Amino acid sequence: MKPQFVLALGHGVGGGIEARDLQALAQALPAHGVSVALVEQPWRVAGKKVAPAPKTLDTGWRGIWPALSGMELPVISGGRSAGARVACRTAAELGAYAVLALGFPLHPPGKPEKSRAEELLGTRVPTLVVQGGNDPFGKPDEFPEGSYGLIEVPYGDHGFAIPGRAEVTQERALEIITEGVVEWIASLG
Repeated sequence: MKPQFVLALGHGVGGGIEARDLQALAQALPAHGVSVALVEQPWRVAGKKVAPAPKTLDTGWRGIWPALSGMELPVISGGRSAGARVACRTAAELGAYAVLALGFPLHPPGKPEKSRAEELLGTRVPTLVVQGGNDPFGKPDEFPEGSYGLIEVPYGDHGFAIPGRAEVTQERALEIITEGVVEWIASLG
């Protein structure tokens, strides 16, 4: 299938592009007309173990944008955790067509008063949040009203890991993510 979109996916501070959700999307979406670019932040490429300050992550993201926009397809800016924050903060500036926020860290664990909702609400483009039902960085029912879509991955934690005793398998959790994203992207066209 000829690509209709490019989806750029950045990772979080606790892991890289090997994250299960990023890999599942990279495998599933090309069959639905979406080229996927898994983007490793410069600090990871350099072999560092600790991520720089959030605004420095934005700088790394801006650096890859010319290659993405040069593909002459609408670019969906996306990422998981800190990568989702980067995608949200830079969407309008970089001309993203839409934003995909996987495991958006609405607040630090146990500190709901330190909300990052402004970043999510400020994208000014169609936005989809995919959130684990047990994410300590913000459960789906903690999210504010807004003009974004939200898909809940039942029992999922911040990395969409599913406990063995859950009524949903790990495989099904990844299907919920990929099927939901495919449906959302189809609605953008």
